[in-house]
Amino acid sequence: MNTIRPMDTLHLEHAPSYGFGRCDCCGPAAAPQRRLFTGLLLAGASGAALAQREGVQVGERSKFTKLVPAEQVEQAAAMQYQQMVGEANQKRALLPANHPQVERLRFIAQRMLPFTEEWNPRARQWKWEVNVIASKELNAFCMPAGKIAFYYGILAQLQLSDDEVAAIMGHEIAHALREHARERMGKSTATRVGAGLLSSLLGLGNLGDAAMNMGAQLLTLKFSREDETEADLVGMELAARAGYDPAAGVTLWEKMGRAHKGAPPQWLSTHPAGKTRIQDIQKTTPQVAGLFARAPKPERRFPPAPASLG
Repeated sequence: MNTIRPMDTLHLEHAPSYGFGRCDCCGPAAAPQRRLFTGLLLAGASGAALAQREGVQVGERSKFTKLVPAEQVEQAAAMQYQQMVGEANQKRALLPANHPQVERLRFIAQRMLPFTEEWNPRARQWKWEVNVIASKELNAFCMPAGKIAFYYGILAQLQLSDDEVAAIMGHEIAHALREHARERMGKSTATRVGAGLLSSLLGLGNLGDAAMNMGAQLLTLKFSREDETEADLVGMELAARAGYDPAAGVTLWEKMGRAHKGAPPQWLSTHPAGKTRIQDIQKTTPQVAGLFARAPKPERRFPPAPASLG
């Protein structure tokens, strides 16, 4: 096994700047608009159809996703992810497949993946990957097409339980399933380019250049407050169906708050407040409590990550 470098804050050129605890959602919380809590907004037959579904209630994916081809976004994400993994490996910061925390995360992911297709049929063909990077950062992310990475710091510094890991993983997977990155790119395309250039982008003549352009965008995306709230809710359902306690988000966000006591973190001013998220989680828990109660529970439980990689 390759020796892992001493853990420190690590800069990877091809790692995205977004992830757990990072979003461009400053300002007061807005009333749900496009997607959230549509069960309260719809009436008649459509409302009845939503009411029959057990779990969280969110609306359809944004129409802005249609402005950017899913295949190209997924191709670009896969390219960036592989470059990031290669870079981390070169810097001796990629944990091997037999590391206990890599095995742990891949086990939890495998329990969640069967429930992703309901949220996005494309997930059936994604080549899911889960890796752990030796960095002190408190972050994790899932790029389009199911490319997941956790930084060791968030596992070790917060001493996450399996249920709390599932809360983070479900949240990040939800971003990919709901195609928030594709939506953000679609909005950017709609506002910054003309109709002629948009038509060219949507064509099939120059996939390589389009993938490179999209890859650059994928590294600098910011998710909105609404995206983050939706990811919290969908992530809770994924965790519940996989047999992990969906209420673990409460202790997770309490830990996130304590971790930065007295030193405001980079994400504090732009992310939904921890108290707000905890309240939302508590309100949503009854919607998924039955799913969790009936779900087969994990046959394996893993200890929290040691403070040192060893």
